[in-house]
Amino acid sequence: MGRVAPPADLAPLARFVAVMRRLLEPDGCPWDRAQTHRSLKPYLVEECYELLDAIDRGDVDGVREELGDVLLQVVFHAELARAAGRFDFDDVARGIADKVVRRHPHVFGEGVEARTPAEVERRWEEVKRVEKKAASLLDGIPPALPMLRQSAKLSERAARVGFDWPDAAGVRAKVAEELGELDAAVAGGDGEAVRHELGDLLFAVANFARHLKHDPEEVLRECASRFRSRFGAMEAQAQAEGRPLAADGPGRRTLEELEAMWQEVKRRS
Repeated sequence: MGRVAPPADLAPLARFVAVMRRLLEPDGCPWDRAQTHRSLKPYLVEECYELLDAIDRGDVDGVREELGDVLLQVVFHAELARAAGRFDFDDVARGIADKVVRRHPHVFGEGVEARTPAEVERRWEEVKRVEKKAASLLDGIPPALPMLRQSAKLSERAARVGFDWPDAAGVRAKVAEELGELDAAVAGGDGEAVRHELGDLLFAVANFARHLKHDPEEVLRECASRFRSRFGAMEAQAQAEGRPLAADGPGRRTLEELEAMWQEVKRRS
């Protein structure tokens, strides 16, 4: 017979930590006990994206559930560290509470004011820079960050020392320049040059989005969501017409037919 779960009358967070601790005991769950910080990486990423999806859908119950799944990952990592004698969840919570207090001197300190969100961000970065003792302005931008967002953050950091265009028009011209260089590389048949110029173009587009006050990652996510929805509507329409979209064979529609369906779906959405 299995051991009884931690009592429900414990404080919710304390109970959850106790549950995770029990799973990692010698007679706990074989799957959980086999995990490492590295093996859990894909689950953490997946849960974060599921949370973003629930937020985008305005699904309040989904947000609550997905926040729990993200918390599971946080506590799981903390318990793995505790078992290895490194740190525990209390250390994590204590550390983040102290950090937030330090980085809000306009709330928890004296003689410091920040009346606008922009001033708050500036002071946050000032305190962060002192804490981290960064050798480079680009330090602290994790290489694992999604590339569009990372590109925007890199260019934003460079802009702090004036390495940037003064307005969006300059970046728009850079996008056009990079597109021209990509066209030339494609025409020249140089695969490595095409790869290089594609990267330059995407970086310039991410920077352009930043100048337009948009997060390139979110903009592209919304675009992909629209495509998913509209293509699904095309599939449903084709099915209703008794002529499902087919990969090949006599039922395959021409590009002109598919484009007409797309435009019709787009008008309706």
